[in-house]
Amino acid sequence: MMPFPSRFLAPGQHILLTFLLVLGPGFPVAALAAGDAGLTPFEASYSASVDKGVSLNGSATRSLVPHGNGIWLYRTDVDSFIADIDESLILEWRNGKVIPIRYRYRLSGFLISDRTETIDFDWEAGIATGQYRGKAFEVTLEDGVLDPLGYQLQLHQDIKNGKRTMEYRVLDGADIETERFEVLGEGSASGQADTLKAEKVRENSKRETLMWFDPQRHYLLVRLLQVEPDGSRYELTLKQAEIGN
Repeated sequence: MMPFPSRFLAPGQHILLTFLLVLGPGFPVAALAAGDAGLTPFEASYSASVDKGVSLNGSATRSLVPHGNGIWLYRTDVDSFIADIDESLILEWRNGKVIPIRYRYRLSGFLISDRTETIDFDWEAGIATGQYRGKAFEVTLEDGVLDPLGYQLQLHQDIKNGKRTMEYRVLDGADIETERFEVLGEGSASGQADTLKAEKVRENSKRETLMWFDPQRHYLLVRLLQVEPDGSRYELTLKQAEIGN
């Protein structure tokens, strides 16, 4: 789960921040892959709006860049009126799986206390170490455990490869949590037909998060809609994307 500083924000602002980032609980911005043979570099940018289509003053950009020998840099940069966020993951792509190596997160903003999180994965020793909320931690790793950014890349790849129900174990801070997703079927998004519609599965929550992926563009995320318990709606829309080298 992507951390965000809700206790530092005015009522309702934490919802806008989470939504804008596409990084809140289970918001996968596009990660483009060519089957298990390898990933495809990309850069995609998104804008956000609230009820009645009012635009938010902010944008989010995500990129995937190869560094050779199966090592990749997966990165998100957010520039908004609420906060700026830098989030990155160095990972190994092996046999169709994300192997996290080094995760970094930094948030800063006006009237918001700076916040950082770090995770370093030592798979040989079977432990992860890091800093969260100013405290050091060490956690015994489970097979296949992912970080707050890497599971989003794995989600996209699994959907592209035909999976329709997904479950991930995600290390965030000193806790390993379970994130679940389900593909609902075909739908339409922003006037486009034949998109694939998915949702984040929540228990005992009235919040709804829906995502639309475009099979004609490597299952790129083209729209995200979050409906809050009070009926407020927040929408994320793809602005542009560059795919390939």
